[in-house]
Amino acid sequence: MEIAIILVLIVANGIFALTEMAVVSSRKTRLEQRAEEGDAGSKLALELAEEPTPLLSTIQVGITLIGILTGTFGGATLSKVLSEELKVIPAIAAHSEAISLAIVVTAITYLTLIFGELVPKRIALNNPEPIAATLAGPMHTFSKISAPVVHFLSSSTDMVMRFLGIKQTAEAPVTEDEIRILLEQGTEAGAFEKAEQDMVDKVFRLSDLRAYSLMTPRTRMVWIDLEDSLENNQQIIYESGHSRFPVAIGSLDNFQGIIYTKDLLSRCLEGEPLDFENSIKSPLYIPKSMKAFKVLELFKQTGVHEAVVLDEFGGVVGFITLHDIMEEIIGDMPSVDDEDEEPQIIERQDGTWLADGLISIEDFKDKFDIEELPEEDRDHFNTLGGFVVSYLGHIPTASESFVWDEFRFEVVDMDRVRVDKVLISRVPPAEEQSA
Repeated sequence: MEIAIILVLIVANGIFALTEMAVVSSRKTRLEQRAEEGDAGSKLALELAEEPTPLLSTIQVGITLIGILTGTFGGATLSKVLSEELKVIPAIAAHSEAISLAIVVTAITYLTLIFGELVPKRIALNNPEPIAATLAGPMHTFSKISAPVVHFLSSSTDMVMRFLGIKQTAEAPVTEDEIRILLEQGTEAGAFEKAEQDMVDKVFRLSDLRAYSLMTPRTRMVWIDLEDSLENNQQIIYESGHSRFPVAIGSLDNFQGIIYTKDLLSRCLEGEPLDFENSIKSPLYIPKSMKAFKVLELFKQTGVHEAVVLDEFGGVVGFITLHDIMEEIIGDMPSVDDEDEEPQIIERQDGTWLADGLISIEDFKDKFDIEELPEEDRDHFNTLGGFVVSYLGHIPTASESFVWDEFRFEVVDMDRVRVDKVLISRVPPAEEQSA
């Protein structure tokens, strides 16, 4: 009978520990979801999780009472019974009471730790939300019964916290890094596809990018010059395969607007002569510093999916489309006319890389797993060529090179004053240190 009472008390201790760990480790979003589905237990568990101090005080009262009862009852009954059994052994008869008490306390402590603490908490961690929902009701009832004691303990705790000058802070909001870690763990566990994780990572990265990081730079823009002949402009439209074209007179500094190939096609089908000037539409203009999400929101609001990017002086520096933003999230989306284009970074057989100077700095850092480049925040370069010029401090010449971190950068080709091709190779540690 005495052993049964001890076991009941240990099980009760385990229930308190199980409830505590289940409520504390439950994800509030899952409890909210279960509560919205009509689970009353989850709703009650969510209330306990939102205001944990009364719950923890209630559990502490229960565990303390059980500990006192278990120790008192075990020491008063089981140790006495065991002492009588040990007295028949002459060698320990004189110390039978002390030995029996030590054995009983050790056994009760062991059973309490295993079945009253560790095992219940391990179970709660494996499936916290259903357990919290199941035990929230009984624990809420016990909380009402022990309310006076709990109120006294909570008030005492608050008083001590105020005396120590420690203020209770609200729960910290979920951070971007925490979401990344959860996604990584979920991918490793098979809950998410690798493609899903990569896409969410790119969405987070997109929030830090600005228009100048995504745009087609001025030097790469395919545009229509109204001073050129009609035949030459027709050839540009035919060979490029683009659906829209910036239009200017003489140079992009004299920008006029945008024409759409569908408008030109409609005129041709209606038998009208090809007229570029009367097909020009007014575009969106955005500063190069505008954040990518702001650009995306502007596209949604206006229904226009392209914009001309301007610098602080009002000069055209690039062209950005919805396609550019979507590629940043889901990766390259090559069209039929892109098939003959060479990749911007080519890995060669000798282990080096030949890179286009116009490759975006974000793509370059992703390729080589680089966190940050020197003077990146100060000089605001957008391309690999911009980094080379920033690092050297002057317009380089072909064959000029330098070493940074574990990489050697060699300018292979220049397009007048623009860095056209860069050879990238890894350098041994000795050469890196000497550089």
